[in-house]
Parts: sequence; structure tokens; C-alpha cells
Amino acid sequence: MLDVNLNKPWWSLRLAYGLVPIVAGLDKFTNLLTDWTQYLSPLAERMLPFSASTFMSMVGVIEIAAGALVLTRFTRVGAYVVSAWLVAIAINLLSTGQYFDIAVRDLVMSVGAFVLGKMTAVREHATAGATQHAKGSERREGKNYGLQPSPTGA
Repeated sequence: MLDVNLNKPWWSLRLAYGLVPIVAGLDKFTNLLTDWTQYLSPLAERMLPFSASTFMSMVGVIEIAAGALVLTRFTRVGAYVVSAWLVAIAINLLSTGQYFDIAVRDLVMSVGAFVLGKMTAVREHATAGATQHAKGSERREGKNYGLQPSPTGA
């Protein structure tokens, strides 16, 4: 059974981890919030076969897709993608030798995205269990909602 008191926290996490990556991803194309290339590790930048701004545009596409995934019926998968993505960002930030505060923040945010994934798994399991339970009680009570052929053939 799913505790209805978890609905608001789940929706809060879902919206935050869906919308924030989309906004950050869109900003990779405009740099209105910040110049995102400053956060790219010089080590990573040296390994790129293209410019840092091109790379950040690619990052933006991934962030938009990950955020959109969280807002669809694939919330659990999207939450785990966002969680892993935030860990990767934190590792990149740590390798710059600066921005440690942002790296720590991203690691904490990664935990939140992971929690969203786990909460979604619990919701999915509870919903599936409730559906199976309801179908079982309908069969026991002799109810037929067009899901099974009736014993009389009607």
C-alpha cells in the first residue's frame, strides 16, 4: 500500500529534477545564467575534438532529454540518468581544482535524484500490486469488465 503522504514530496522531486535539467540544458545554448564553458575541466577540454561551446551544446541536449524523461512515464529511469549525470558533472568540477562547493552541491542533488528513482520504483510496485489485487478480487466476485471471456460465452 502506498502512503498518500508521499505524493507531494514525489511530485516536488519529479518537477525539480525534470524542469531544472531542461532549463539548464536550454541555457547551454544562450548562456544567460552563466558561461557554462568555465566549468569544463581543462583536462576534458584538451581531449575534445571540438570546441568547449560545441560540447556544452551537446551537454544541453542531454540535459533536456534527461529532464524530459523524468517528466514522462519513465520517471524512474530518468531520475537515475539525472543522478548519474550529476555525479559526472561533480567529477568534472573536482578535476578543475576549483568549484568544490558546486561539486558538493551536485553530489547532494544526485542523491535527491536517486531518491526520486527509488520512490518511483516503490510507487510503480505499489500501483502494480494494487492493480493485480483489484483484478483478483474482480475474478473472485465474478465481475467481468470485458477483460476475460465469460463462462457462459456471452
